Amino acid sequence: MIPYRPKLVLVHHQSLQDRCTQEMLERLQDIEIRTICDKNIDCFGNDALVLMRYPGKFLRICQGSGAEICCNILIVSYAWNCHLECSYCVLQSYLSSGALVVCTNFEDLLRDIADTLKQSPDRTFRIGTGELADSLALDHITCFSQKIVPFFASLPNGILELKTKSDQVSNLRNLDHGGHTIVSWSMNSREICCTEESKAASFEERLDAARRCQEWGYRIGFHFDPIIYYEGWETGYRDAIRDIFNVIDPDNVAWISLGALRFTPHLREMARKRFPESRVPCGEFVPGHHGKLRYFRPIREEMYRKMRAWIRSAAPHVFVYLCMESRVVWENSFGEAPQNASQLAQKMNDLFRSR
Repeated sequence: MIPYRPKLVLVHHQSLQDRCTQEMLERLQDIEIRTICDKNIDCFGNDALVLMRYPGKFLRICQGSGAEICCNILIVSYAWNCHLECSYCVLQSYLSSGALVVCTNFEDLLRDIADTLKQSPDRTFRIGTGELADSLALDHITCFSQKIVPFFASLPNGILELKTKSDQVSNLRNLDHGGHTIVSWSMNSREICCTEESKAASFEERLDAARRCQEWGYRIGFHFDPIIYYEGWETGYRDAIRDIFNVIDPDNVAWISLGALRFTPHLREMARKRFPESRVPCGEFVPGHHGKLRYFRPIREEMYRKMRAWIRSAAPHVFVYLCMESRVVWENSFGEAPQNASQLAQKMNDLFRSR
C-alpha cells in the first residue's frame, strides 16, 4: 500500500498554534501549505488535507439502533473522509467535500474521553475510531496512535478499537498498550479487495499487518463488512477465513463481526457512475431499516450461517456477532440471539475482562 501524501495542506487559522498542527506540518514540509479562515472546504478533493479544530463533543453513540441489535460501541471521530475510495463507502454520499480533515484540538478529545469514563467508573467503555475515517491510514502523518494508545492503557475501564483497511501499523510497535487496544481490520474476499477496495491495502498486506500487531501483543479483530454476494462468494470468503487463521492465533482474536452489503439508493447511483465495473449496484435489493437497500433476508441469513460455520471450524471459540441486523436474522442465522443491545455489549465487555 502506498502511504497517502496530500498535494495541498489547508490549515484553519484557529489551529495554527495547536501542537498537533505543528507536528503534522513538520512531517509535511515539502507540501504546499495555505492558511484559511473559512471552514467551507466543499471545493477540494481528497488530495487536500485540512487541519482544523472541532468545536463539539468528540464522543457519540454508534448509529445502530431501532430494529438492529447494536453492540453499543461509542465512536470518537478525530478525522473524517478517506482516500481509499472503496466503491461501497457511505462517506461519498454522506460528506459534501472530498477533502480529508484532521482535528487538531487533540487534548480536547482526550479530555472528553477521560471525563466520560470517570463519570461511570464501574462501566466498561468500548470506543472505536474508524467510522468517519480509517483509524490508521493517515497515522504516518498524524501519529494519532502514539498518543491515544498509551492514553487508553491508563484507563481501567476503557477499550480502544482501531479499525483499518491499511497496513500503516509501524507506529504501534513498542507502545505501552496495556492490553487496552484492539487493532481490527475490515476484511473481505480477495476478489472484493481487488475490485471494490483497490486503493486499500491488499488482503495479504492487511493480514501481514495483523500478524505484526499480534507479535507486539495486541489483540486482533476482524470485520467482514460488507459481505458482498457474487458468483463464487463461498469459495472467496471461505478461503479468506482459512488464510487468516493460518497466520493469526485464534486466542489472540477479540471478535469477528459480520455484516451484509447495505447502502442508500443515492449511494447506489453514485457507485454506478464512479465505479462502472463495481459489483455493488448489481443484484436484487429490498428497502430495509433506515431506508437502506439490502439483500433479501434469506440471502443474508445464508451468508451469515456459512461464514460462522467456517469461522467455527477454524477457530471454535472466537466470538462472532452480527452488525446492524434484527433479532430474527440472528436467530435464523446463528440459532440464537442476544436479548437486546445491552446483553450483546455486556458479552463483549466480559470478553475484555476475562483476559
